[in-house]
Amino acid sequence: MSLYTLTSCLELGLLYGLLALGIYISYRILNIADLTVDGSFTLGAAVSVMAATLGHPFIGIILGVLAGALAGVVTAFLQTKLKVQPILAGILTMTALYTININVMGGKPNLALANVETLFSKVNGILGKQWGGTIVGLIIAVLVVLFIVVFLHTQVGLSIRATGDNEDMVRSSSINVDFTKTIGLAMANALVGLSGALIGQNQGFADSNMGVGMVVAGLASLVIGEIIFGTLFELIFKKRTILMHVIAVLLGSVAYRTIIAVALEFNLSASSMKLISAIIITLAISYPVIKDKFNFNKKRRMHQVARKEEANVNTQSYQ
Repeated sequence: MSLYTLTSCLELGLLYGLLALGIYISYRILNIADLTVDGSFTLGAAVSVMAATLGHPFIGIILGVLAGALAGVVTAFLQTKLKVQPILAGILTMTALYTININVMGGKPNLALANVETLFSKVNGILGKQWGGTIVGLIIAVLVVLFIVVFLHTQVGLSIRATGDNEDMVRSSSINVDFTKTIGLAMANALVGLSGALIGQNQGFADSNMGVGMVVAGLASLVIGEIIFGTLFELIFKKRTILMHVIAVLLGSVAYRTIIAVALEFNLSASSMKLISAIIITLAISYPVIKDKFNFNKKRRMHQVARKEEANVNTQSYQ
């Protein structure tokens, strides 16, 4: 694998890692399976690319974040006020966003940035094409990680974490659960929108179908990060903190993109990536169950051997 491929994996891993962090907020912190992600990712890209075509690439990034947050608020409204099931609420918002995204792009299913200045083109002109995008992704990722860690230790952040742990207890403590869910989902989809906005300008286009499968990719990054890097951090530091969790998710995203690059090196088609992602998630999620079953069978075999040895000893003593 060439140096260019490795830097590309790092760059895309960091940019898509923001999406994985959004899924981490909703899936791990709030304990909500939010399917809005596929739509809010595309929404962030569409808004960002459209703003870039109008000559405002930096404002486009900010608008992509706000658009993603607004999508999260809509999903939270469906869940908290209309009492729609979380999965169905995400599907409804994602479905509605498909039409909205096309309208944002001027009624077109895709929008390209031909000869348009973007955040990455400006940075690449200063730092070089090979490292410019990677440095941008690293800086933004560090800022986002610091924001998440600090925010989740504030009073509102702790309330959001408590809501995910035990909603009934939080409700009985006179904390507004609807508010914490709304803030959490808005924050999660804001990160997804940020990822989409950056990816749109990085790749130079926005497409109405570019968000398809983002939930799977984000979950794969999340699970890989927790299984590999989260476990490694726990072995080294003997504990797991929010900072370690967040860093593990980012590293999981980089690892996931590297796995995809390696798969492509073996001439696997791009259409096979969804299947590979599903297999990775299945293996990673099943790992604790497989491990426990292996340990149980190992202990049972040891117990059976011990019983046989004890039986042999008793037989010899009787003789």
